[in-house]
Amino acid sequence: MACNFHHLTQTIRLSFPPLHNFKVSDAFTNKSLITTFPVRFSVHSSAKLTTSIRSLRVDTASISYRSSCTFTWDDVFRVSQPEYSPDDSSDLRGYFEKIKICNRGSEMQSEFFPFIIEDQVAGYTHNRFASHLRKYDDVFIYSGNNGGRFGSHVKLNSKLKTADERTRVVGEVIKCLAEEELIPDIQNELYPVASTFGSPIFFSLDRAAAPYFGIKAYAVPLNGYVEKDGQKFLWIGKRSQVKSTYPGMLDILAGGGLPHGIACGENIIKECEEEAGIPRSISNRARPVGAVSYTDINGFSYKRDVIFCYDLKLPEDFVPMNQGNCIKA
Repeated sequence: MACNFHHLTQTIRLSFPPLHNFKVSDAFTNKSLITTFPVRFSVHSSAKLTTSIRSLRVDTASISYRSSCTFTWDDVFRVSQPEYSPDDSSDLRGYFEKIKICNRGSEMQSEFFPFIIEDQVAGYTHNRFASHLRKYDDVFIYSGNNGGRFGSHVKLNSKLKTADERTRVVGEVIKCLAEEELIPDIQNELYPVASTFGSPIFFSLDRAAAPYFGIKAYAVPLNGYVEKDGQKFLWIGKRSQVKSTYPGMLDILAGGGLPHGIACGENIIKECEEEAGIPRSISNRARPVGAVSYTDINGFSYKRDVIFCYDLKLPEDFVPMNQGNCIKA
């Protein structure tokens, strides 16, 4: 987390996006060093946190992007120096590079079949992953391209009528696929499967399996900031090294996936308490500021994610406390 040692000065009029792709160098993996040399992102007092992309102005021209697209502590300290002066403050190449990374694999879309439930497209499965589902023909039915409107597709067996029955039966298949190491890191957290957000739920699926069925998944990230001396300072988290995704990288203050049976606002309050020790009396002031969607294809995984972004102004003297094993520092 951050204190008040260094800060980056940017002029930005957009809700701060998650920083999953910014990698912390190995030299700062020790927690005590993170505590000693914290970082804040400072926003000029004239800036407002809005969702207008047209108003975005980020100084990124001189930030070095290595072949792995990492952003190290050396970069952090360099751009925080008073003498740092980008060639062109309106240059958005770095910003769009991150968008490009989040939308990789579009050329592989033709390798995926629609996943059909009740005659609606609920997701997409890779053609080779679908071949592993054929042996569970009492649950999944494969149909070749017979001229129908879906073409080749995988369909949930229509004999499975209720959401509870589907959740139980599909869950058993997911466990088998995990034992075959086709789906990693079963998380025992259920995501709702629906054709669109807010639509009736077909069934619930383990979070780890969601991208292998290409379902729409949702999350609620929160950016926490304080105002001091006319400036806004953004708290930055560092992900735990034991996380299965993006270990050791910089992150938002709090947030997580949107599981079945909980509303966005209530989930933000829960995540704030679990990950940063923010009490409900403060977290219930969080404001929804927009949504970001992306499509990321990698191997058999087809992530079609939507994140509902929140901003939270924190008391100036508030210090987040690590909770659990999501955030290290």
